[in-house]
Amino acid sequence: MPRRTPSARRRAPAAGVAASGELVLGVDLGATKVVSALVSPDGTIVHHGDRRVHANDGPDGVIRALLDGVHQCLRQIPSIALPAVGVSVAAQVEPETGMVVHAPNLRWRDVPLAQRVSEALQNTRVVVLNDARAATLAEWRLGAGRGTTDLVCMILGTGVGGSAVIGGHLLEGGTHALGEVGHLTVVSGGRKCHCPNSGCLEAYVGCWAIAERAQEAVRADPNSGASLVTTAGSVEAITARTVFSAYRQGDALAERLVRETERYLADGAVSVVNAFNPEMLVLGGGLIAGMPELVGVVESAVRSRCQPPAAGVRVALAHFGENAPLVGAAEAARIAPIPRR
Repeated sequence: MPRRTPSARRRAPAAGVAASGELVLGVDLGATKVVSALVSPDGTIVHHGDRRVHANDGPDGVIRALLDGVHQCLRQIPSIALPAVGVSVAAQVEPETGMVVHAPNLRWRDVPLAQRVSEALQNTRVVVLNDARAATLAEWRLGAGRGTTDLVCMILGTGVGGSAVIGGHLLEGGTHALGEVGHLTVVSGGRKCHCPNSGCLEAYVGCWAIAERAQEAVRADPNSGASLVTTAGSVEAITARTVFSAYRQGDALAERLVRETERYLADGAVSVVNAFNPEMLVLGGGLIAGMPELVGVVESAVRSRCQPPAAGVRVALAHFGENAPLVGAAEAARIAPIPRR
């Protein structure tokens, strides 16, 4: 029997909770933060929980932070009967069980996330999926890509992920890991990534990598990096956000780092568009939220450098912004069929 995926179920939402119009709780679990929200069927965030920074200190501590955020969000509507919870996570996920198979930036392997969250929430039904797949689902069904049949979503944050809808189907891959665009090689023998490879797109444009590159540049030339150190407090405290802030203030080193990031991102986006030939490329995540002008950089690159059949792709900012994985997680939980008992 073929595996059932959100794309295969999308025309029959009555099998899940969508027909009821109930609020569903969505959770976005990233490498450094967790955010929860109650989401309506049209993707509107009705109640938004606090953004919680976690210590990335192993599954127990991170799941505690996740549950604290969930409970804080639910306290806003004490009488709610929660039908389902969707969790997006920066990881490769086994969709039938909600097992996190591999989360490089969380450093997790084989963590039964759906089971643990469900048990903590008195056996509430929990659906877990990759964060970029969740964002793609949100933008395709409810956001910037609504009405399209072929789109690729690139989510650029701490890491870099992606997913694709081709011919009206959300693709999954043989082991549920299709769309790992952050692990396309853009520099042969280049910087070590958090995955087994080197030279990955993520190792240059992921926020962790921008911070790492900035810290190395400051150590190599302390004079040019003085502004970054002053802003951050120390070399070790420099983040991608520090770089963007200094760039906007005209700092020369920050400008160099941003221009390098633009080139690497353009290389990756051109490869993705040539490979998938989407009608729309949606860009989202914290990196894009901090530097929305990167959308124009990508658009210019694909227009001038892609194969002619692919170069006309529409490049769009994610409608749901940084909330796209959260909204998509709620949507995945909403349309998932209720298991038979």
